[in-house]
Amino acid sequence: MYGYPYTFYDASNRFIAIGCDTLALITGSNGPEYTGGCVSLCNSQKSITEGSCSGIGCCETLIPKGVKSFTMNLTSFDNYNRTGNFNPCSFAFIVEKEWYNFSGSDLFNFQGRTRVPAVMDWAIGNKPCEQVQDHACGNNSYCFNATNGPGYLCQCNKGYQGNPYLPNGCQDVDECADKNFKVCEGICTNTPGSYICSCPPGTYDEGEQDGVRCIRFPPVKKGFPVLQVALGTGLGLLFLLIGSSCLYWGVEKRRLIKLKAEFFEKNGGMLLQQQISNREGTAESTKIFTAEELKKATNNYDESRILGRGGYGTVYKGILPNHNIIAVKKSKQVDETQIEQFINEVVILSQINHRNVVKLLGCCLETEVPLLIYEFVNNGTLFHHVHDEGHEASLSWETRLRIAAETAGALAYLHSAASIPIIHRDIKSTNILLDENYRAKVSDFGASRLVPLDQTQLTTLVQGTLGYLDPEYLQTSQLTEKSDVYSFGIILMELLTGKKALSFERPEEERNLSMHFVSAMKQNRLFEILEERVVQDGIQEQILEIAELAKRCVRVNGDERPTMKEVAMELEGMWRLGKHPWVQQDSQETELLLSEPSDSAGYNTIGYDSLKGHVILPLGSGR
Repeated sequence: MYGYPYTFYDASNRFIAIGCDTLALITGSNGPEYTGGCVSLCNSQKSITEGSCSGIGCCETLIPKGVKSFTMNLTSFDNYNRTGNFNPCSFAFIVEKEWYNFSGSDLFNFQGRTRVPAVMDWAIGNKPCEQVQDHACGNNSYCFNATNGPGYLCQCNKGYQGNPYLPNGCQDVDECADKNFKVCEGICTNTPGSYICSCPPGTYDEGEQDGVRCIRFPPVKKGFPVLQVALGTGLGLLFLLIGSSCLYWGVEKRRLIKLKAEFFEKNGGMLLQQQISNREGTAESTKIFTAEELKKATNNYDESRILGRGGYGTVYKGILPNHNIIAVKKSKQVDETQIEQFINEVVILSQINHRNVVKLLGCCLETEVPLLIYEFVNNGTLFHHVHDEGHEASLSWETRLRIAAETAGALAYLHSAASIPIIHRDIKSTNILLDENYRAKVSDFGASRLVPLDQTQLTTLVQGTLGYLDPEYLQTSQLTEKSDVYSFGIILMELLTGKKALSFERPEEERNLSMHFVSAMKQNRLFEILEERVVQDGIQEQILEIAELAKRCVRVNGDERPTMKEVAMELEGMWRLGKHPWVQQDSQETELLLSEPSDSAGYNTIGYDSLKGHVILPLGSGR
């Protein structure tokens, strides 16, 4: 039936095979090719059940939708040797299911039949209504897709009848002129495609009650102003409702204002305002956002604005009235006993002015749990560009080396050049964001701790991500800047190998990247585990130097690890030397670059917290 609008109607036809030694197959076209069939067996005519086509002398199967052509193949298992006297051959055909009723006499020669009826379906064209610009349906009709194969059909609209394929084939049905039409009890008025029922004078429409729709108006007693009383009562109730609503909303608004003020005070708002006033005149100042500002910026924290979820909370994308894009971090909980420390850390972190550190723009204290507002970085995380499917080997060697140098420089700045030393405590590839120029931005200070100037270590509850966690810190709970050095060493290994820090999909001896990497170096198998692009793009001596640096960073004894300042100086020197081989880097110049914050030009793009990366981590963010 190719080239014709006809298809075999699947609901009314069946594929039937007759025989006692028969395998019948049907192969047809239904978009992709398909093959179906059935088996029919029997030992004698006595075993046959008249009228039953269940596999004994006769079998049947459905045909799929959209069949336009088919071929059949009949096979005998025993060449009719056992059945030849009553069934010398087999028969197969597509037939209208209601027409054919199996009989044992059909086994010999199908009673001499050479043709059987089949039901055909049809449709216009081979495209659905949505793809046909000018369909063949006339006025007052609509197009609907065929259910048995491609194409479409037409049908008159409700309230019309006739031929929908003619320009004016669908004519209005006058329901009011139909004597059998008894929906309207009162006056029926015909309209195009419908009708209107109305009640005669002296009655009103009360809906169908006791079989009657149009109800007569009850007699009105003279002398009592029913209408006036009803109108007055209605207006009185209306004014009472409006007044009650205004009173309720007024009370609710005052309650919300009072609640915001209580949250602001509980979350250290007065202390933060005092800190800000003490720092007036400085280049950077912490901005206190209102809850209403952030509600509008995030479209009432709509699900579509979620950038990521993690162990500490959810991050939303926000758009301020000046069209600046921000990231709003909504934490799950806060320790009320640490409010003063929280405010001090917000003030300190907002003073960080380094182009490779995600900027903390401010906070909101009018909610039950304080909200933190960060700049928005729009190119995902380092984890995404190194590990995600479709992005493997997407970063060149020069880009990887620059990202490592920038990240190390940012951490060195936090450790030694910031006003108060800051230990990040959760350095990992998901917490390193990249802007459109692949510039690194260290983010997510949810686990960070400020180190008093008179101390070099802190005793804390162990926090971090498996695979990056410093084993010495895990064992002693003594947090030092060398814990960040260990985590950064894992970052270097990820950049070199393209492998995740911890993966249970790898063999047991390779699950922990740190142990696998150090073992490969000891066995002189380093280049066997490196990512192919790193080997192709990189200089062998430079790769070995960085691998050795990574190995030093992950030494078990923290005292034997280099400082982040030393790591940053080595990487900065290697990157500059690789970019301009004729330039010899001055170590004093590198040290000066690491200790000075960048200018405000580093904040042209605004970014988001790395909680988005927590969604990707196989360990469920590891927190």
